[in-house]
Amino acid sequence: MSLFEILGAILIGPLKFIFEIIFSQAYSVLGNAGLSVIVLSLAMNILVLPLYKRADAIQIEARDTENKLKDVVAHIKKTFSGDERMMILQTYYRQNNYSPLSVLSGSVSLMLEIPFFMAAYQFLSGVGLFSGASFGPIADLSKPDGLLNIGGFAVNALPILMTVINVVSSSLYLKGFPLKTKIQLYGMALFFLVFLYNSPAALVFYWTLNNTFSLGKTLFAKLRPKVRKLLLAAAGAALMCLAFVIHGYWKAAFLLCAGLAAQLPWVLPLVAKKLPAAKSNPTPNTAAFVLGGLFLSVLVGLLIPSTYISASVQEYIDVNYFYNPSWYLVNTGALSVGLFLVWFGVFYWLANPKGKVIFTRLVWILCGVTLVNYMFFGTNLGVVSSDLTYEAQLLFSRKELLLNIGVIVLLAAGLYSVAVRFPKCMSFVLLIGVIALATMGINNTINIAGEARETERQIRNSTEGLPQFNLSKSGQNVVVIMLDRAIGPFVPYLMEENPELQKQFDGFTYYKNTLSYGGFTNFAAPALYGGYDYTPASMNLRDDLPLAEKHDQALKVMPTLFANEGYNATIIDPSYAGYLWIPDLTIFDGMEGVTAYAADGKYNNMALRIRRITDRSRNFFYFSLMKAAPVCLQSAIYNDSHYHSLFVDDSDITRGVNPSFINAYNVLANMDTMTNISSGDDNNYMFLRSNVTHEATILQEPTFTPTNAVDNSAYYSAEGKIITDGNSEYLLAAEYMISHYHVNMAALMQLGDWFDYLRQNNVYDNTRIILVADHGRDLSIFDHDPDASHDIEFYMPLLLVKDFDAKGFTTSTEFMTNADVPALAMEGLIENPTNPYTGNPIDTTGKEDDLYVILSGDWDIKENNGNQFMPSQWATVTGEVWNKENWVFYTEMTLLPPALENAQP
Repeated sequence: MSLFEILGAILIGPLKFIFEIIFSQAYSVLGNAGLSVIVLSLAMNILVLPLYKRADAIQIEARDTENKLKDVVAHIKKTFSGDERMMILQTYYRQNNYSPLSVLSGSVSLMLEIPFFMAAYQFLSGVGLFSGASFGPIADLSKPDGLLNIGGFAVNALPILMTVINVVSSSLYLKGFPLKTKIQLYGMALFFLVFLYNSPAALVFYWTLNNTFSLGKTLFAKLRPKVRKLLLAAAGAALMCLAFVIHGYWKAAFLLCAGLAAQLPWVLPLVAKKLPAAKSNPTPNTAAFVLGGLFLSVLVGLLIPSTYISASVQEYIDVNYFYNPSWYLVNTGALSVGLFLVWFGVFYWLANPKGKVIFTRLVWILCGVTLVNYMFFGTNLGVVSSDLTYEAQLLFSRKELLLNIGVIVLLAAGLYSVAVRFPKCMSFVLLIGVIALATMGINNTINIAGEARETERQIRNSTEGLPQFNLSKSGQNVVVIMLDRAIGPFVPYLMEENPELQKQFDGFTYYKNTLSYGGFTNFAAPALYGGYDYTPASMNLRDDLPLAEKHDQALKVMPTLFANEGYNATIIDPSYAGYLWIPDLTIFDGMEGVTAYAADGKYNNMALRIRRITDRSRNFFYFSLMKAAPVCLQSAIYNDSHYHSLFVDDSDITRGVNPSFINAYNVLANMDTMTNISSGDDNNYMFLRSNVTHEATILQEPTFTPTNAVDNSAYYSAEGKIITDGNSEYLLAAEYMISHYHVNMAALMQLGDWFDYLRQNNVYDNTRIILVADHGRDLSIFDHDPDASHDIEFYMPLLLVKDFDAKGFTTSTEFMTNADVPALAMEGLIENPTNPYTGNPIDTTGKEDDLYVILSGDWDIKENNGNQFMPSQWATVTGEVWNKENWVFYTEMTLLPPALENAQP
């Protein structure tokens, strides 16, 4: 970010944030872009009304003071000259508490109007919803209105109407003001006419409404006080009635609060009469206000985002377009400073002394409430992706909602009492808080910057270029594709919904009775790569080596053995190579016959990569606010992971889906371009890890493709999506269930197209293909037991195997584990394969022993990275995996299953 962009984020960014929130909420209720602009204008004018009211008062004070001093100042200037005149003027000004700089007070309204105009211009000029949207006589809100036709020329009527209303309003307001103030406002009216003449109609319409509101405000001020109060009460009552008509709890609550706020001018004077008079007038505590704004800025802008980024820095780095994640902190910090220090400060500066006291107390309470919300509430929402998306919807129990509200009320009461009784201690407490939060945030930032530099070095040392692998028409080809988190039980339902898949998957055997040894990649993938020496229990038994080294050994087992047999071995996107989120491909350096590539994201265009960074940078501010907000507001801020983004386009820049999904999806969509087919008899081995099935995303049916605006209403019942395998039916009632089903379908469809490509080039029959997952997911679809502590779908991965020259699609109930993959891949090709690191044979006999599944949720390799996995619960299973009665769950937290605690490696 440049200095200009940082300043823009501080001054304009918070206003654009408010514009987005109001407009998106209005559009979600009304579904009409034009009406939403009206609501936006009305809401913004009501929101800034106290600012302009105070600004008007300041201007009037400045005008009256100038008029009062005018005659004497003129006499001094006429009578005296040089230094003598300057000294006399300074003395006179000081005696009357006036400064020459006070002349700027007359321009307060103008100075306020400029940033609001810039925010409106930037926001309304980029809303894709306006494209092609009509409103009344306006054909397209994204273009100049062209409502008049004079002599064959289109004339834009809205800018002219806007200027007329502006001039009328200014003429009524400026009675009694000096000429220079009139020149300022009339000049601004002319400027807006010229500047906005060819602007989108939505923007000009918004500014026309603002001028209309300003005219109404001027006329309203001329009414008698009782009439004004009655009109405000009527407007508030109308909003309250509308709240009961609108469906949607939070939308109705918003209007209800607005209606109640409109009653305040009518109700407060009556309440004030009943209250005892204050014993003393507290003085403003500017230091406490500034420290409170700084506290909120550090919490929201630094600590919260840096905590999430530092937990897994590499997740926030694109290997194909390096962008230091520290810049996300700069943007979020700038927006937070702009909101909590600059714009809160504007309200504070324009307030009278009593208003400043109120502002200080509110900020003091807000600091305590946001800190408690962040630390103690909304902490168990599941894993959040690097795109700040949770797998499931944000749902909170009534107990948690009520508890949060109760804590906030009690905390606010306690903090208010402290502010009233011990006002001086606020500054001290807030200073300590700022230092503590800043220390933690800066420490996170240093760690982020250091890891980002190391990752940049790692990326530079990795193999560059688009991945390529060989398949031969006359030799033997072995392909192993790991679909991360692909769910085995989905297969018959996917085949039933899309019968074309059975033709494309001709020769495959579906192993429905397959087990994985854990529910996350760090536990379950090593056995898939290297066999039974790398199950979690086996790795914990060999406690003489770090987990990172054992994991890298597993990654190199199959490529080493195949390369030793003369195969061309290609490895693409191996998970956690070097025990890093971004695979460190240098672990394959020096391995003759082995080539490693990074493919994930390489087939995205530059615009998509930049857009992803822009989205993430924007959304981090919303995400931080969400984590600091009361539980009852978090779902509204999260907005189903959209964070109130309304920017939609029809280009190939995908906005409506998870960018991580697009990174992986485009790799599978380009499998044919990655494949080099030779007519020779060379032998080839290729391993590919894909995240398509990991990044759950709602796709457009029936093609199951990513799109900006998904509408699957024609394919679902009122309860959700129903899937069947021809015998059994299951309901996918929740979005996270449907999204997982969608990405599994998308992966198989893309692979099916690639299989057709292999057939067309005569390399399908002589290619052994294994599709396997490291683990499943706890979706509670097939194993729906609300009282169970563990969902066995977590440990039921995909396993599809096609051998050489195999025909037909079959289903097997044979008991398998994903640790069988190395033996299946080398069967009949490598005689008596032996693990080069342990000396143990690679076969399928490991599943004849007791099977120990680790139930740990400690998936973070930055934390769970010693010589052994951290203590966990374990389970054993015998026979049919999908039969819950065959499972035994142990409740103890141990390094090894109870039966292996005294075992030797």
